[in-house]
Amino acid sequence: MKILAIGDVVGKDSVTFLQQELPKLKRSHAIDVCIINGENAADGNGITPSAVKDLFLLGADVVTTGNHAFRRKEIYDVFEETDCLLRPANYPGGCPGHGACRVDKGRCMVGVINLMGTTYMDSLENPFHKVDTLLEELSDCRIILVDFHAEATSEKRAMGFYLDGRASVVYGTHTHVQTADEQILPSGTGYMTDLGMTGPIQSVLGVDPQIIIDKFKTNLPARFDYKKDSPLMLCGCIFTVDDKTGRCTDVERICIKEA
Repeated sequence: MKILAIGDVVGKDSVTFLQQELPKLKRSHAIDVCIINGENAADGNGITPSAVKDLFLLGADVVTTGNHAFRRKEIYDVFEETDCLLRPANYPGGCPGHGACRVDKGRCMVGVINLMGTTYMDSLENPFHKVDTLLEELSDCRIILVDFHAEATSEKRAMGFYLDGRASVVYGTHTHVQTADEQILPSGTGYMTDLGMTGPIQSVLGVDPQIIIDKFKTNLPARFDYKKDSPLMLCGCIFTVDDKTGRCTDVERICIKEA
């Protein structure tokens, strides 16, 4: 089974670019399941109901999020109503939505888990404890994928090894910079520290560079406007998983740049 995981989509222009490139990518690689991290898909941070609709219409089976999941209040009801729109599972129980779902592919069930790290991030439930509970709940799924939205590479690496042999795929999101460490861990789990972002190339994590430079120089608050006049890129990874064993057999890092 071919699984395409796409890194943090940044702004409406990136959604449009994804709409242009994703169908070709899915056809050329015979993709069975597509997971997109959409927590920044709306201009100005966060995700809106219209952005969710666009991501599902253009081919996502599951949309994951992260620390900006609840930036927009208008998304709260959508989290409750949409099975395959996830927020990190280790948020407190009173938060809208859920952090795991199932995708029925006929020949096997695919479980998807969304978690958030706690190193240099919000103080949430320990993700290592939470994932143990979720793996039990998804015991009927032969293939399990984990989007670990975290800041520290050490925490992401540790989660990969913690789940090696228990999850089919573990990958990181959040830092918007694609890492070059795609691999299959010793017990058969496909892993990559960060997928990177789908957004403007000539930017600082999607934001206009001058805004970030000024903030570093002055330490004054600033509105993070996305870079509008830059070519775009689509970053992610394709994981090939044996649907009989649930083990990953191949990992291919991808980065498609706008001409």
